[in-house]
Amino acid sequence: MKKISVLTFMLAVTAVFGQKVSDYKYISIPQNFKDFEKESYGLDDSLAKALKSKGYVVVREGKDQWPSGIEKSSCSFAMGNVLNKSSFLRNKLELEFKDCNGNVVFSSKGSSNIKEYKEGYQDALKQSLVSLPASNPVANLQVMKTESSNTGPAKNNDEPSSAPVTENTSGKYTNGRLNLQKIQVDTNQFILTDNGSSVPFAVFKTSSKKDVFRVKLSDGTYTIGYYENGNIVIDMPQSNGEYSKEIFLQK
Repeated sequence: MKKISVLTFMLAVTAVFGQKVSDYKYISIPQNFKDFEKESYGLDDSLAKALKSKGYVVVREGKDQWPSGIEKSSCSFAMGNVLNKSSFLRNKLELEFKDCNGNVVFSSKGSSNIKEYKEGYQDALKQSLVSLPASNPVANLQVMKTESSNTGPAKNNDEPSSAPVTENTSGKYTNGRLNLQKIQVDTNQFILTDNGSSVPFAVFKTSSKKDVFRVKLSDGTYTIGYYENGNIVIDMPQSNGEYSKEIFLQK
């Protein structure tokens, strides 16, 4: 019965806590979009320029130089694409971004009355970019590490007086294998981080249920977490579709 309840809650969490393109700092775009292999009409360069203006770091596929902050095999970047949706009378396209699991995290269509291909596609791309949000990563770990090392644990008079997170806002936790630091990002969000990693082990966001959190793991998967007797518990997804109870004891 408990397993059914957890699974039901997980489905609800997944529906409301899907990854957004604005959660990403890095966006990878191909050298040539599949639908525009014969002629790009400058769409790749225009998209790269637009992404940079919105705060994203653009990574061009096929180039050897990748930013040191990401690994090509990781889930720390989204993949952009431009799809040709043209009809007989209008130049149309769809701007699309996917996560490392192939899930669409943003999609927007644009169309143009301009008959010339290059000008028409450029105009359609401009329309599709109107609703694209600016980059606003879930957590900038490097900044938080610096703040944490400079200021140490938050003093009582600096803590929010009405924070939904009811347990301690900082501290160290361990499951016997990992030693993690809890860092409070804001009143609705905290992370567990390993000082030896540039990516948070887990990002926790408040849900509609007190002391139950929506959790994003370092590999990009989603689950739930909660407090239990002062400890942090994460329902860890297993390869067989089940969940195991991972307890992080407060040190």
